[in-house]
Amino acid sequence: MELSKRAREIQASPIRKLNPIANATKAKGIKVYHLNIGQPDLHTPPEMLKAYHEFSDKILAYGPSQGLDLYREGLVKYYKRCGIEVKPDDIIVTTAGSEAITFAMMVVCEVGDEIMVPEPFYTNYNGFATMAGINLVPITTYAEDGFALPDNSTIEAKITNKTRAIMLCNPGNPTGTVYSNDEIFRIAELAKRRGLFFISDEVYREFIYDGLTHTSVLDVPDFEENAILVDSVSKRYSACGARIGCIVSRNKELMASVLKFAQARLCPPTVDQLAANAGINLPDSYFEQIRTEYQSRRDLVMSELDKIPGIVCRKPEGAFYINVKLPIENSEDFIIWMLKEFQIDNETVMAAPGDGFYATEGLGKNELRLAYILCQEDLKKAMYIFKNGLAEYQKLHIGKASS
Repeated sequence: MELSKRAREIQASPIRKLNPIANATKAKGIKVYHLNIGQPDLHTPPEMLKAYHEFSDKILAYGPSQGLDLYREGLVKYYKRCGIEVKPDDIIVTTAGSEAITFAMMVVCEVGDEIMVPEPFYTNYNGFATMAGINLVPITTYAEDGFALPDNSTIEAKITNKTRAIMLCNPGNPTGTVYSNDEIFRIAELAKRRGLFFISDEVYREFIYDGLTHTSVLDVPDFEENAILVDSVSKRYSACGARIGCIVSRNKELMASVLKFAQARLCPPTVDQLAANAGINLPDSYFEQIRTEYQSRRDLVMSELDKIPGIVCRKPEGAFYINVKLPIENSEDFIIWMLKEFQIDNETVMAAPGDGFYATEGLGKNELRLAYILCQEDLKKAMYIFKNGLAEYQKLHIGKASS
């Protein structure tokens, strides 16, 4: 029997597909520094963990498909603190941001339709698009240009009669790019003029550095019908296992349709919503402390990368990733070699190969993503191993090429 086309075409996650190799390495007693995945080492706030311990209902029953009223009302207060005015009916709670993105794709697109997205982009967009039966049309950006968006005429040239939306991640994963107010507004102007939706993935909103500020798609005036925000608690509160996100839009027809999709999967996780709601009341000082720590980690990793000849990378302005172009041909081969063949003091490093963050065939093969989600002591060790491993790999590669 033959499996479906989508089953054959969906990509393996570049973030996780090398885990069996990493696990085999760890089984030999070798420590692996995981810079491949955005799983922070910072503790989940105790206020959130307390919500799990205090749950005392005798029956863990189905909740509302749109999410608990308590949590949606809490999100209204959260977004108001961010300068965004919404109502509870503008919010549908989802099982993580992943479901919010999938719902957004399926609500605005027919099978075979297109969504434009700047690349490199969050790799799971590829998987979500395959599940939804749609096509991602890449708008290629380059490290050499700071991953800046091209002008609107370049973007507009990619629009076809199947284009339904423009989607971006702000701050960006894997680039750390923070799109300026002018960039968000000019993309919104293009979307409105061409009758497109604008899907904005804003899960890293709190993690912006160097005094920059965040512009939400919901900040754009007279854009209610076009704007779709997707969000998640995973990274905000270092609670990746709490699979809670949301989709937010003032477009009433769109949200009524999203609700039908939400009803089809019944409800988002109840206890996770209670924990996420506890996180909403954390003081601003919590995020100031976390932001300061991530910025210090970023600066440490960048200072080490600056010592490596031949690499190209841009200092990230937000999130906690760095996209790095290496002076080699194949980053995945390098990562596998590091896991299997290279250690210093019985320790090695794992990164995420870059080609999975692209839709354009062939791009990203000499790139990788590093997540600066470990403590600074571990990051310093990891970058020392990474730097020396790359130098050794280059020697071996050059030797093979010349023999």
